[in-house]
Amino acid sequence: MPEILSSLQPGNSEHELAAIVAILSGDAVSAGRLVALLDHFGSAIELLRYARTGVAELTLAAISETEIDRAMRVTERWHSEGLGVFHMLEDRYPANLRSVYNRPPFLFIDGVWSDARFGSSVSVVGTRTATEDGLKRAFRLAKALAEARITVVSGMAKGIDTAAHQGALRAGGRTVAVMGTGIRERYPKQNAKLADQILGAGGALLSQFFPEQGPRPWTFPARNVTMSGLSLATVVVEAGPTSGAKQQAEAALVHGRSVFLPASLVEAHAWARKLVDTGFRGTRAIQVRSADEVVSMLALDPPDMPMLTA
Repeated sequence: MPEILSSLQPGNSEHELAAIVAILSGDAVSAGRLVALLDHFGSAIELLRYARTGVAELTLAAISETEIDRAMRVTERWHSEGLGVFHMLEDRYPANLRSVYNRPPFLFIDGVWSDARFGSSVSVVGTRTATEDGLKRAFRLAKALAEARITVVSGMAKGIDTAAHQGALRAGGRTVAVMGTGIRERYPKQNAKLADQILGAGGALLSQFFPEQGPRPWTFPARNVTMSGLSLATVVVEAGPTSGAKQQAEAALVHGRSVFLPASLVEAHAWARKLVDTGFRGTRAIQVRSADEVVSMLALDPPDMPMLTA
């Protein structure tokens, strides 16, 4: 087989994507480690070439020409099938997400993404086992944010996430679902129609996983980190101490994002009270009582807003 790596052009978007896929498919390094290496080298192709000099990570040096050729074929198939995918070495990678250190190396997109459309965004998240009151509050909050022309980001899970997407759609706004599965999956299955509604309303579905990746315990925490990075702020409507939404709130504080916790959550849970009173890694969450507070703190101009605690 001719040497493929030498024929790849650093800076060529498709070639860089194939190099990234070859690295991740072979489990040569973790996604997080790869991001750090790409930040340093500026090119997945140059990284692989450097590895072959024998002075870099041995696992990268072991990636064969066959594996690179396979990755080239895989990425060509993705494009021929109409799958949207872009990677962190491209300018079109979301600007909000680019600013966090633990961003994913690539994203798959269903829908049309641009920072102009979705850059002003807020995550509305919470437990899958929400109370009826929590569902109503998530719906009203997301509806109010959408009416203020803020994109609502959530995870398309049952419970609070579903209510948040539905609230944004009811307002005629845009909403983005960051998936805990591959882009070809619709999880949970009962939200397949919701996914279609999101796309039909001009929103988008995003995934940081390979297209056929099914739901796994590790995919959802990773997804929550990405949701935080995509958003200017995170609002946790209702969540227990082991919830992924709580983990996202902590990730958002580390990312330097605003975290808003409704008074009802702070009064009900010690973890929420602690984030407000003492914070997480030096940054505190903000207790709020209305969607108006959330929008005003983001320096936007909202219409009249309903109460989160009503």
